[in-house]
Amino acid sequence: MLARTDLRGARPTLAELRRALPRGGTDVNAVLDTVAPLVHEVSERGADAALEFGEKFDGVRPDSVRVPQSVIADALDHLDPAVADALRESIVRARKVHADQRRATTRTQVVDGGVVSEKWIPVRRVGLYVPGGNAVYPSSVIMNVVPAQEAGVGSLVIASPPQKDFGGRPHPTILAACALLGVDEVWAVGGAQGVALLSYGGTDSDGAVLDPVDLVTGPGNIYVTAAKRLCRSVVGIDSEAGPTEIAILADDSADPGILASDLISQAEHDVLAASVLVTDSADLADAVDVALDAQVATTKHRERVITALSGKQSGIVLVDDLEAGLAVVDAYAAEHLEIQTRDAAAVADRVHNAGAIFVGPYAPVSLGDYCAGSNHVLPTSGSARFASGLSVQTFLKGVHVIDYDEDALRAVADKVVTLADAEDLPGHGDAVKQRFVADASTTNAGAS
Repeated sequence: MLARTDLRGARPTLAELRRALPRGGTDVNAVLDTVAPLVHEVSERGADAALEFGEKFDGVRPDSVRVPQSVIADALDHLDPAVADALRESIVRARKVHADQRRATTRTQVVDGGVVSEKWIPVRRVGLYVPGGNAVYPSSVIMNVVPAQEAGVGSLVIASPPQKDFGGRPHPTILAACALLGVDEVWAVGGAQGVALLSYGGTDSDGAVLDPVDLVTGPGNIYVTAAKRLCRSVVGIDSEAGPTEIAILADDSADPGILASDLISQAEHDVLAASVLVTDSADLADAVDVALDAQVATTKHRERVITALSGKQSGIVLVDDLEAGLAVVDAYAAEHLEIQTRDAAAVADRVHNAGAIFVGPYAPVSLGDYCAGSNHVLPTSGSARFASGLSVQTFLKGVHVIDYDEDALRAVADKVVTLADAEDLPGHGDAVKQRFVADASTTNAGAS
């Protein structure tokens, strides 16, 4: 079922290795021309345009963008108690992890009378996007809201697509998760129009003001990603998320049945999802193929899984040894990377590029999706080489505060003037000299 890439005996360069690995992804540029007029319409006409596009794409038009608080509360009242308990546990664990990410103000005494501090200021208002599509994602509510709250963001709005089956409101489980987290502002708007409305704001059908946000976070489909790209000159964005992906680095000590189930778990997200196994054991690769055949036959979303696993983005990569395997997974830079080898923790310590690393057979990606305490909004499409997952830091701005007294500035004034002249920016130097004009006048007067 999985295509194979055999790198045994090869010594590819990094560029060759990146080209050789299974990779799918989507071309955001291909839909920009389609999405740009939509974003423009929402920027000009606000909620009316967003609701019109929602009716066109989602097949339903709610009475208003903002979901009444009574509807949010009612969703929690009617939530399956077992689901509510599981969501509460997920929230508790996520808060533990994200609370430890808070940043402290630093104060550096550069010289006597000269201090530079760095303080961390939360973004004023954020829009958190929670997708619809093939599944319901209350876990994405948690992963977006908890770090924002722990960062101290004062104003949060969740945007999620309206559902025909639920009277034009977001899915009730999404609303219930919002209630558990104390989020009372939810907009029934999704897709590119949701991102645009978050970015530009507007006036709701009932005349209520829909304030724009300063930052938009959360994953979505290619149209959501295109809208984030188009709006990022107006608002900040967390990332441009591509299809989800898992890579597993395994040796012959791994259980092929577990590997197969983990590959399937990612493939059931989307037909474009990537599932990649990297191993130095051809026997293990054969056993995983057998296990996949058996498990795929009974999985719920069989057609979706088959399409994802047989796509060009998925496959098995054979390598000579774990050293070569580490080079492969670093070149691939997976959103989710599982290490299922002997001494997995030591191997994991050597990984440079991954959105999140799952160590050993008892840390599956599914755990990270829900209840590990980690965040599951992670960099995709190789961007883990330079980007991080969603965290408290996403919602904070580091601001330097410069506090120099007269003597401290005087002591370095000549250096500032010298550097300003070296850059042919004499006005910069004059801005320093001007502060000591009286001193120069006094000196000249005394000399005369």
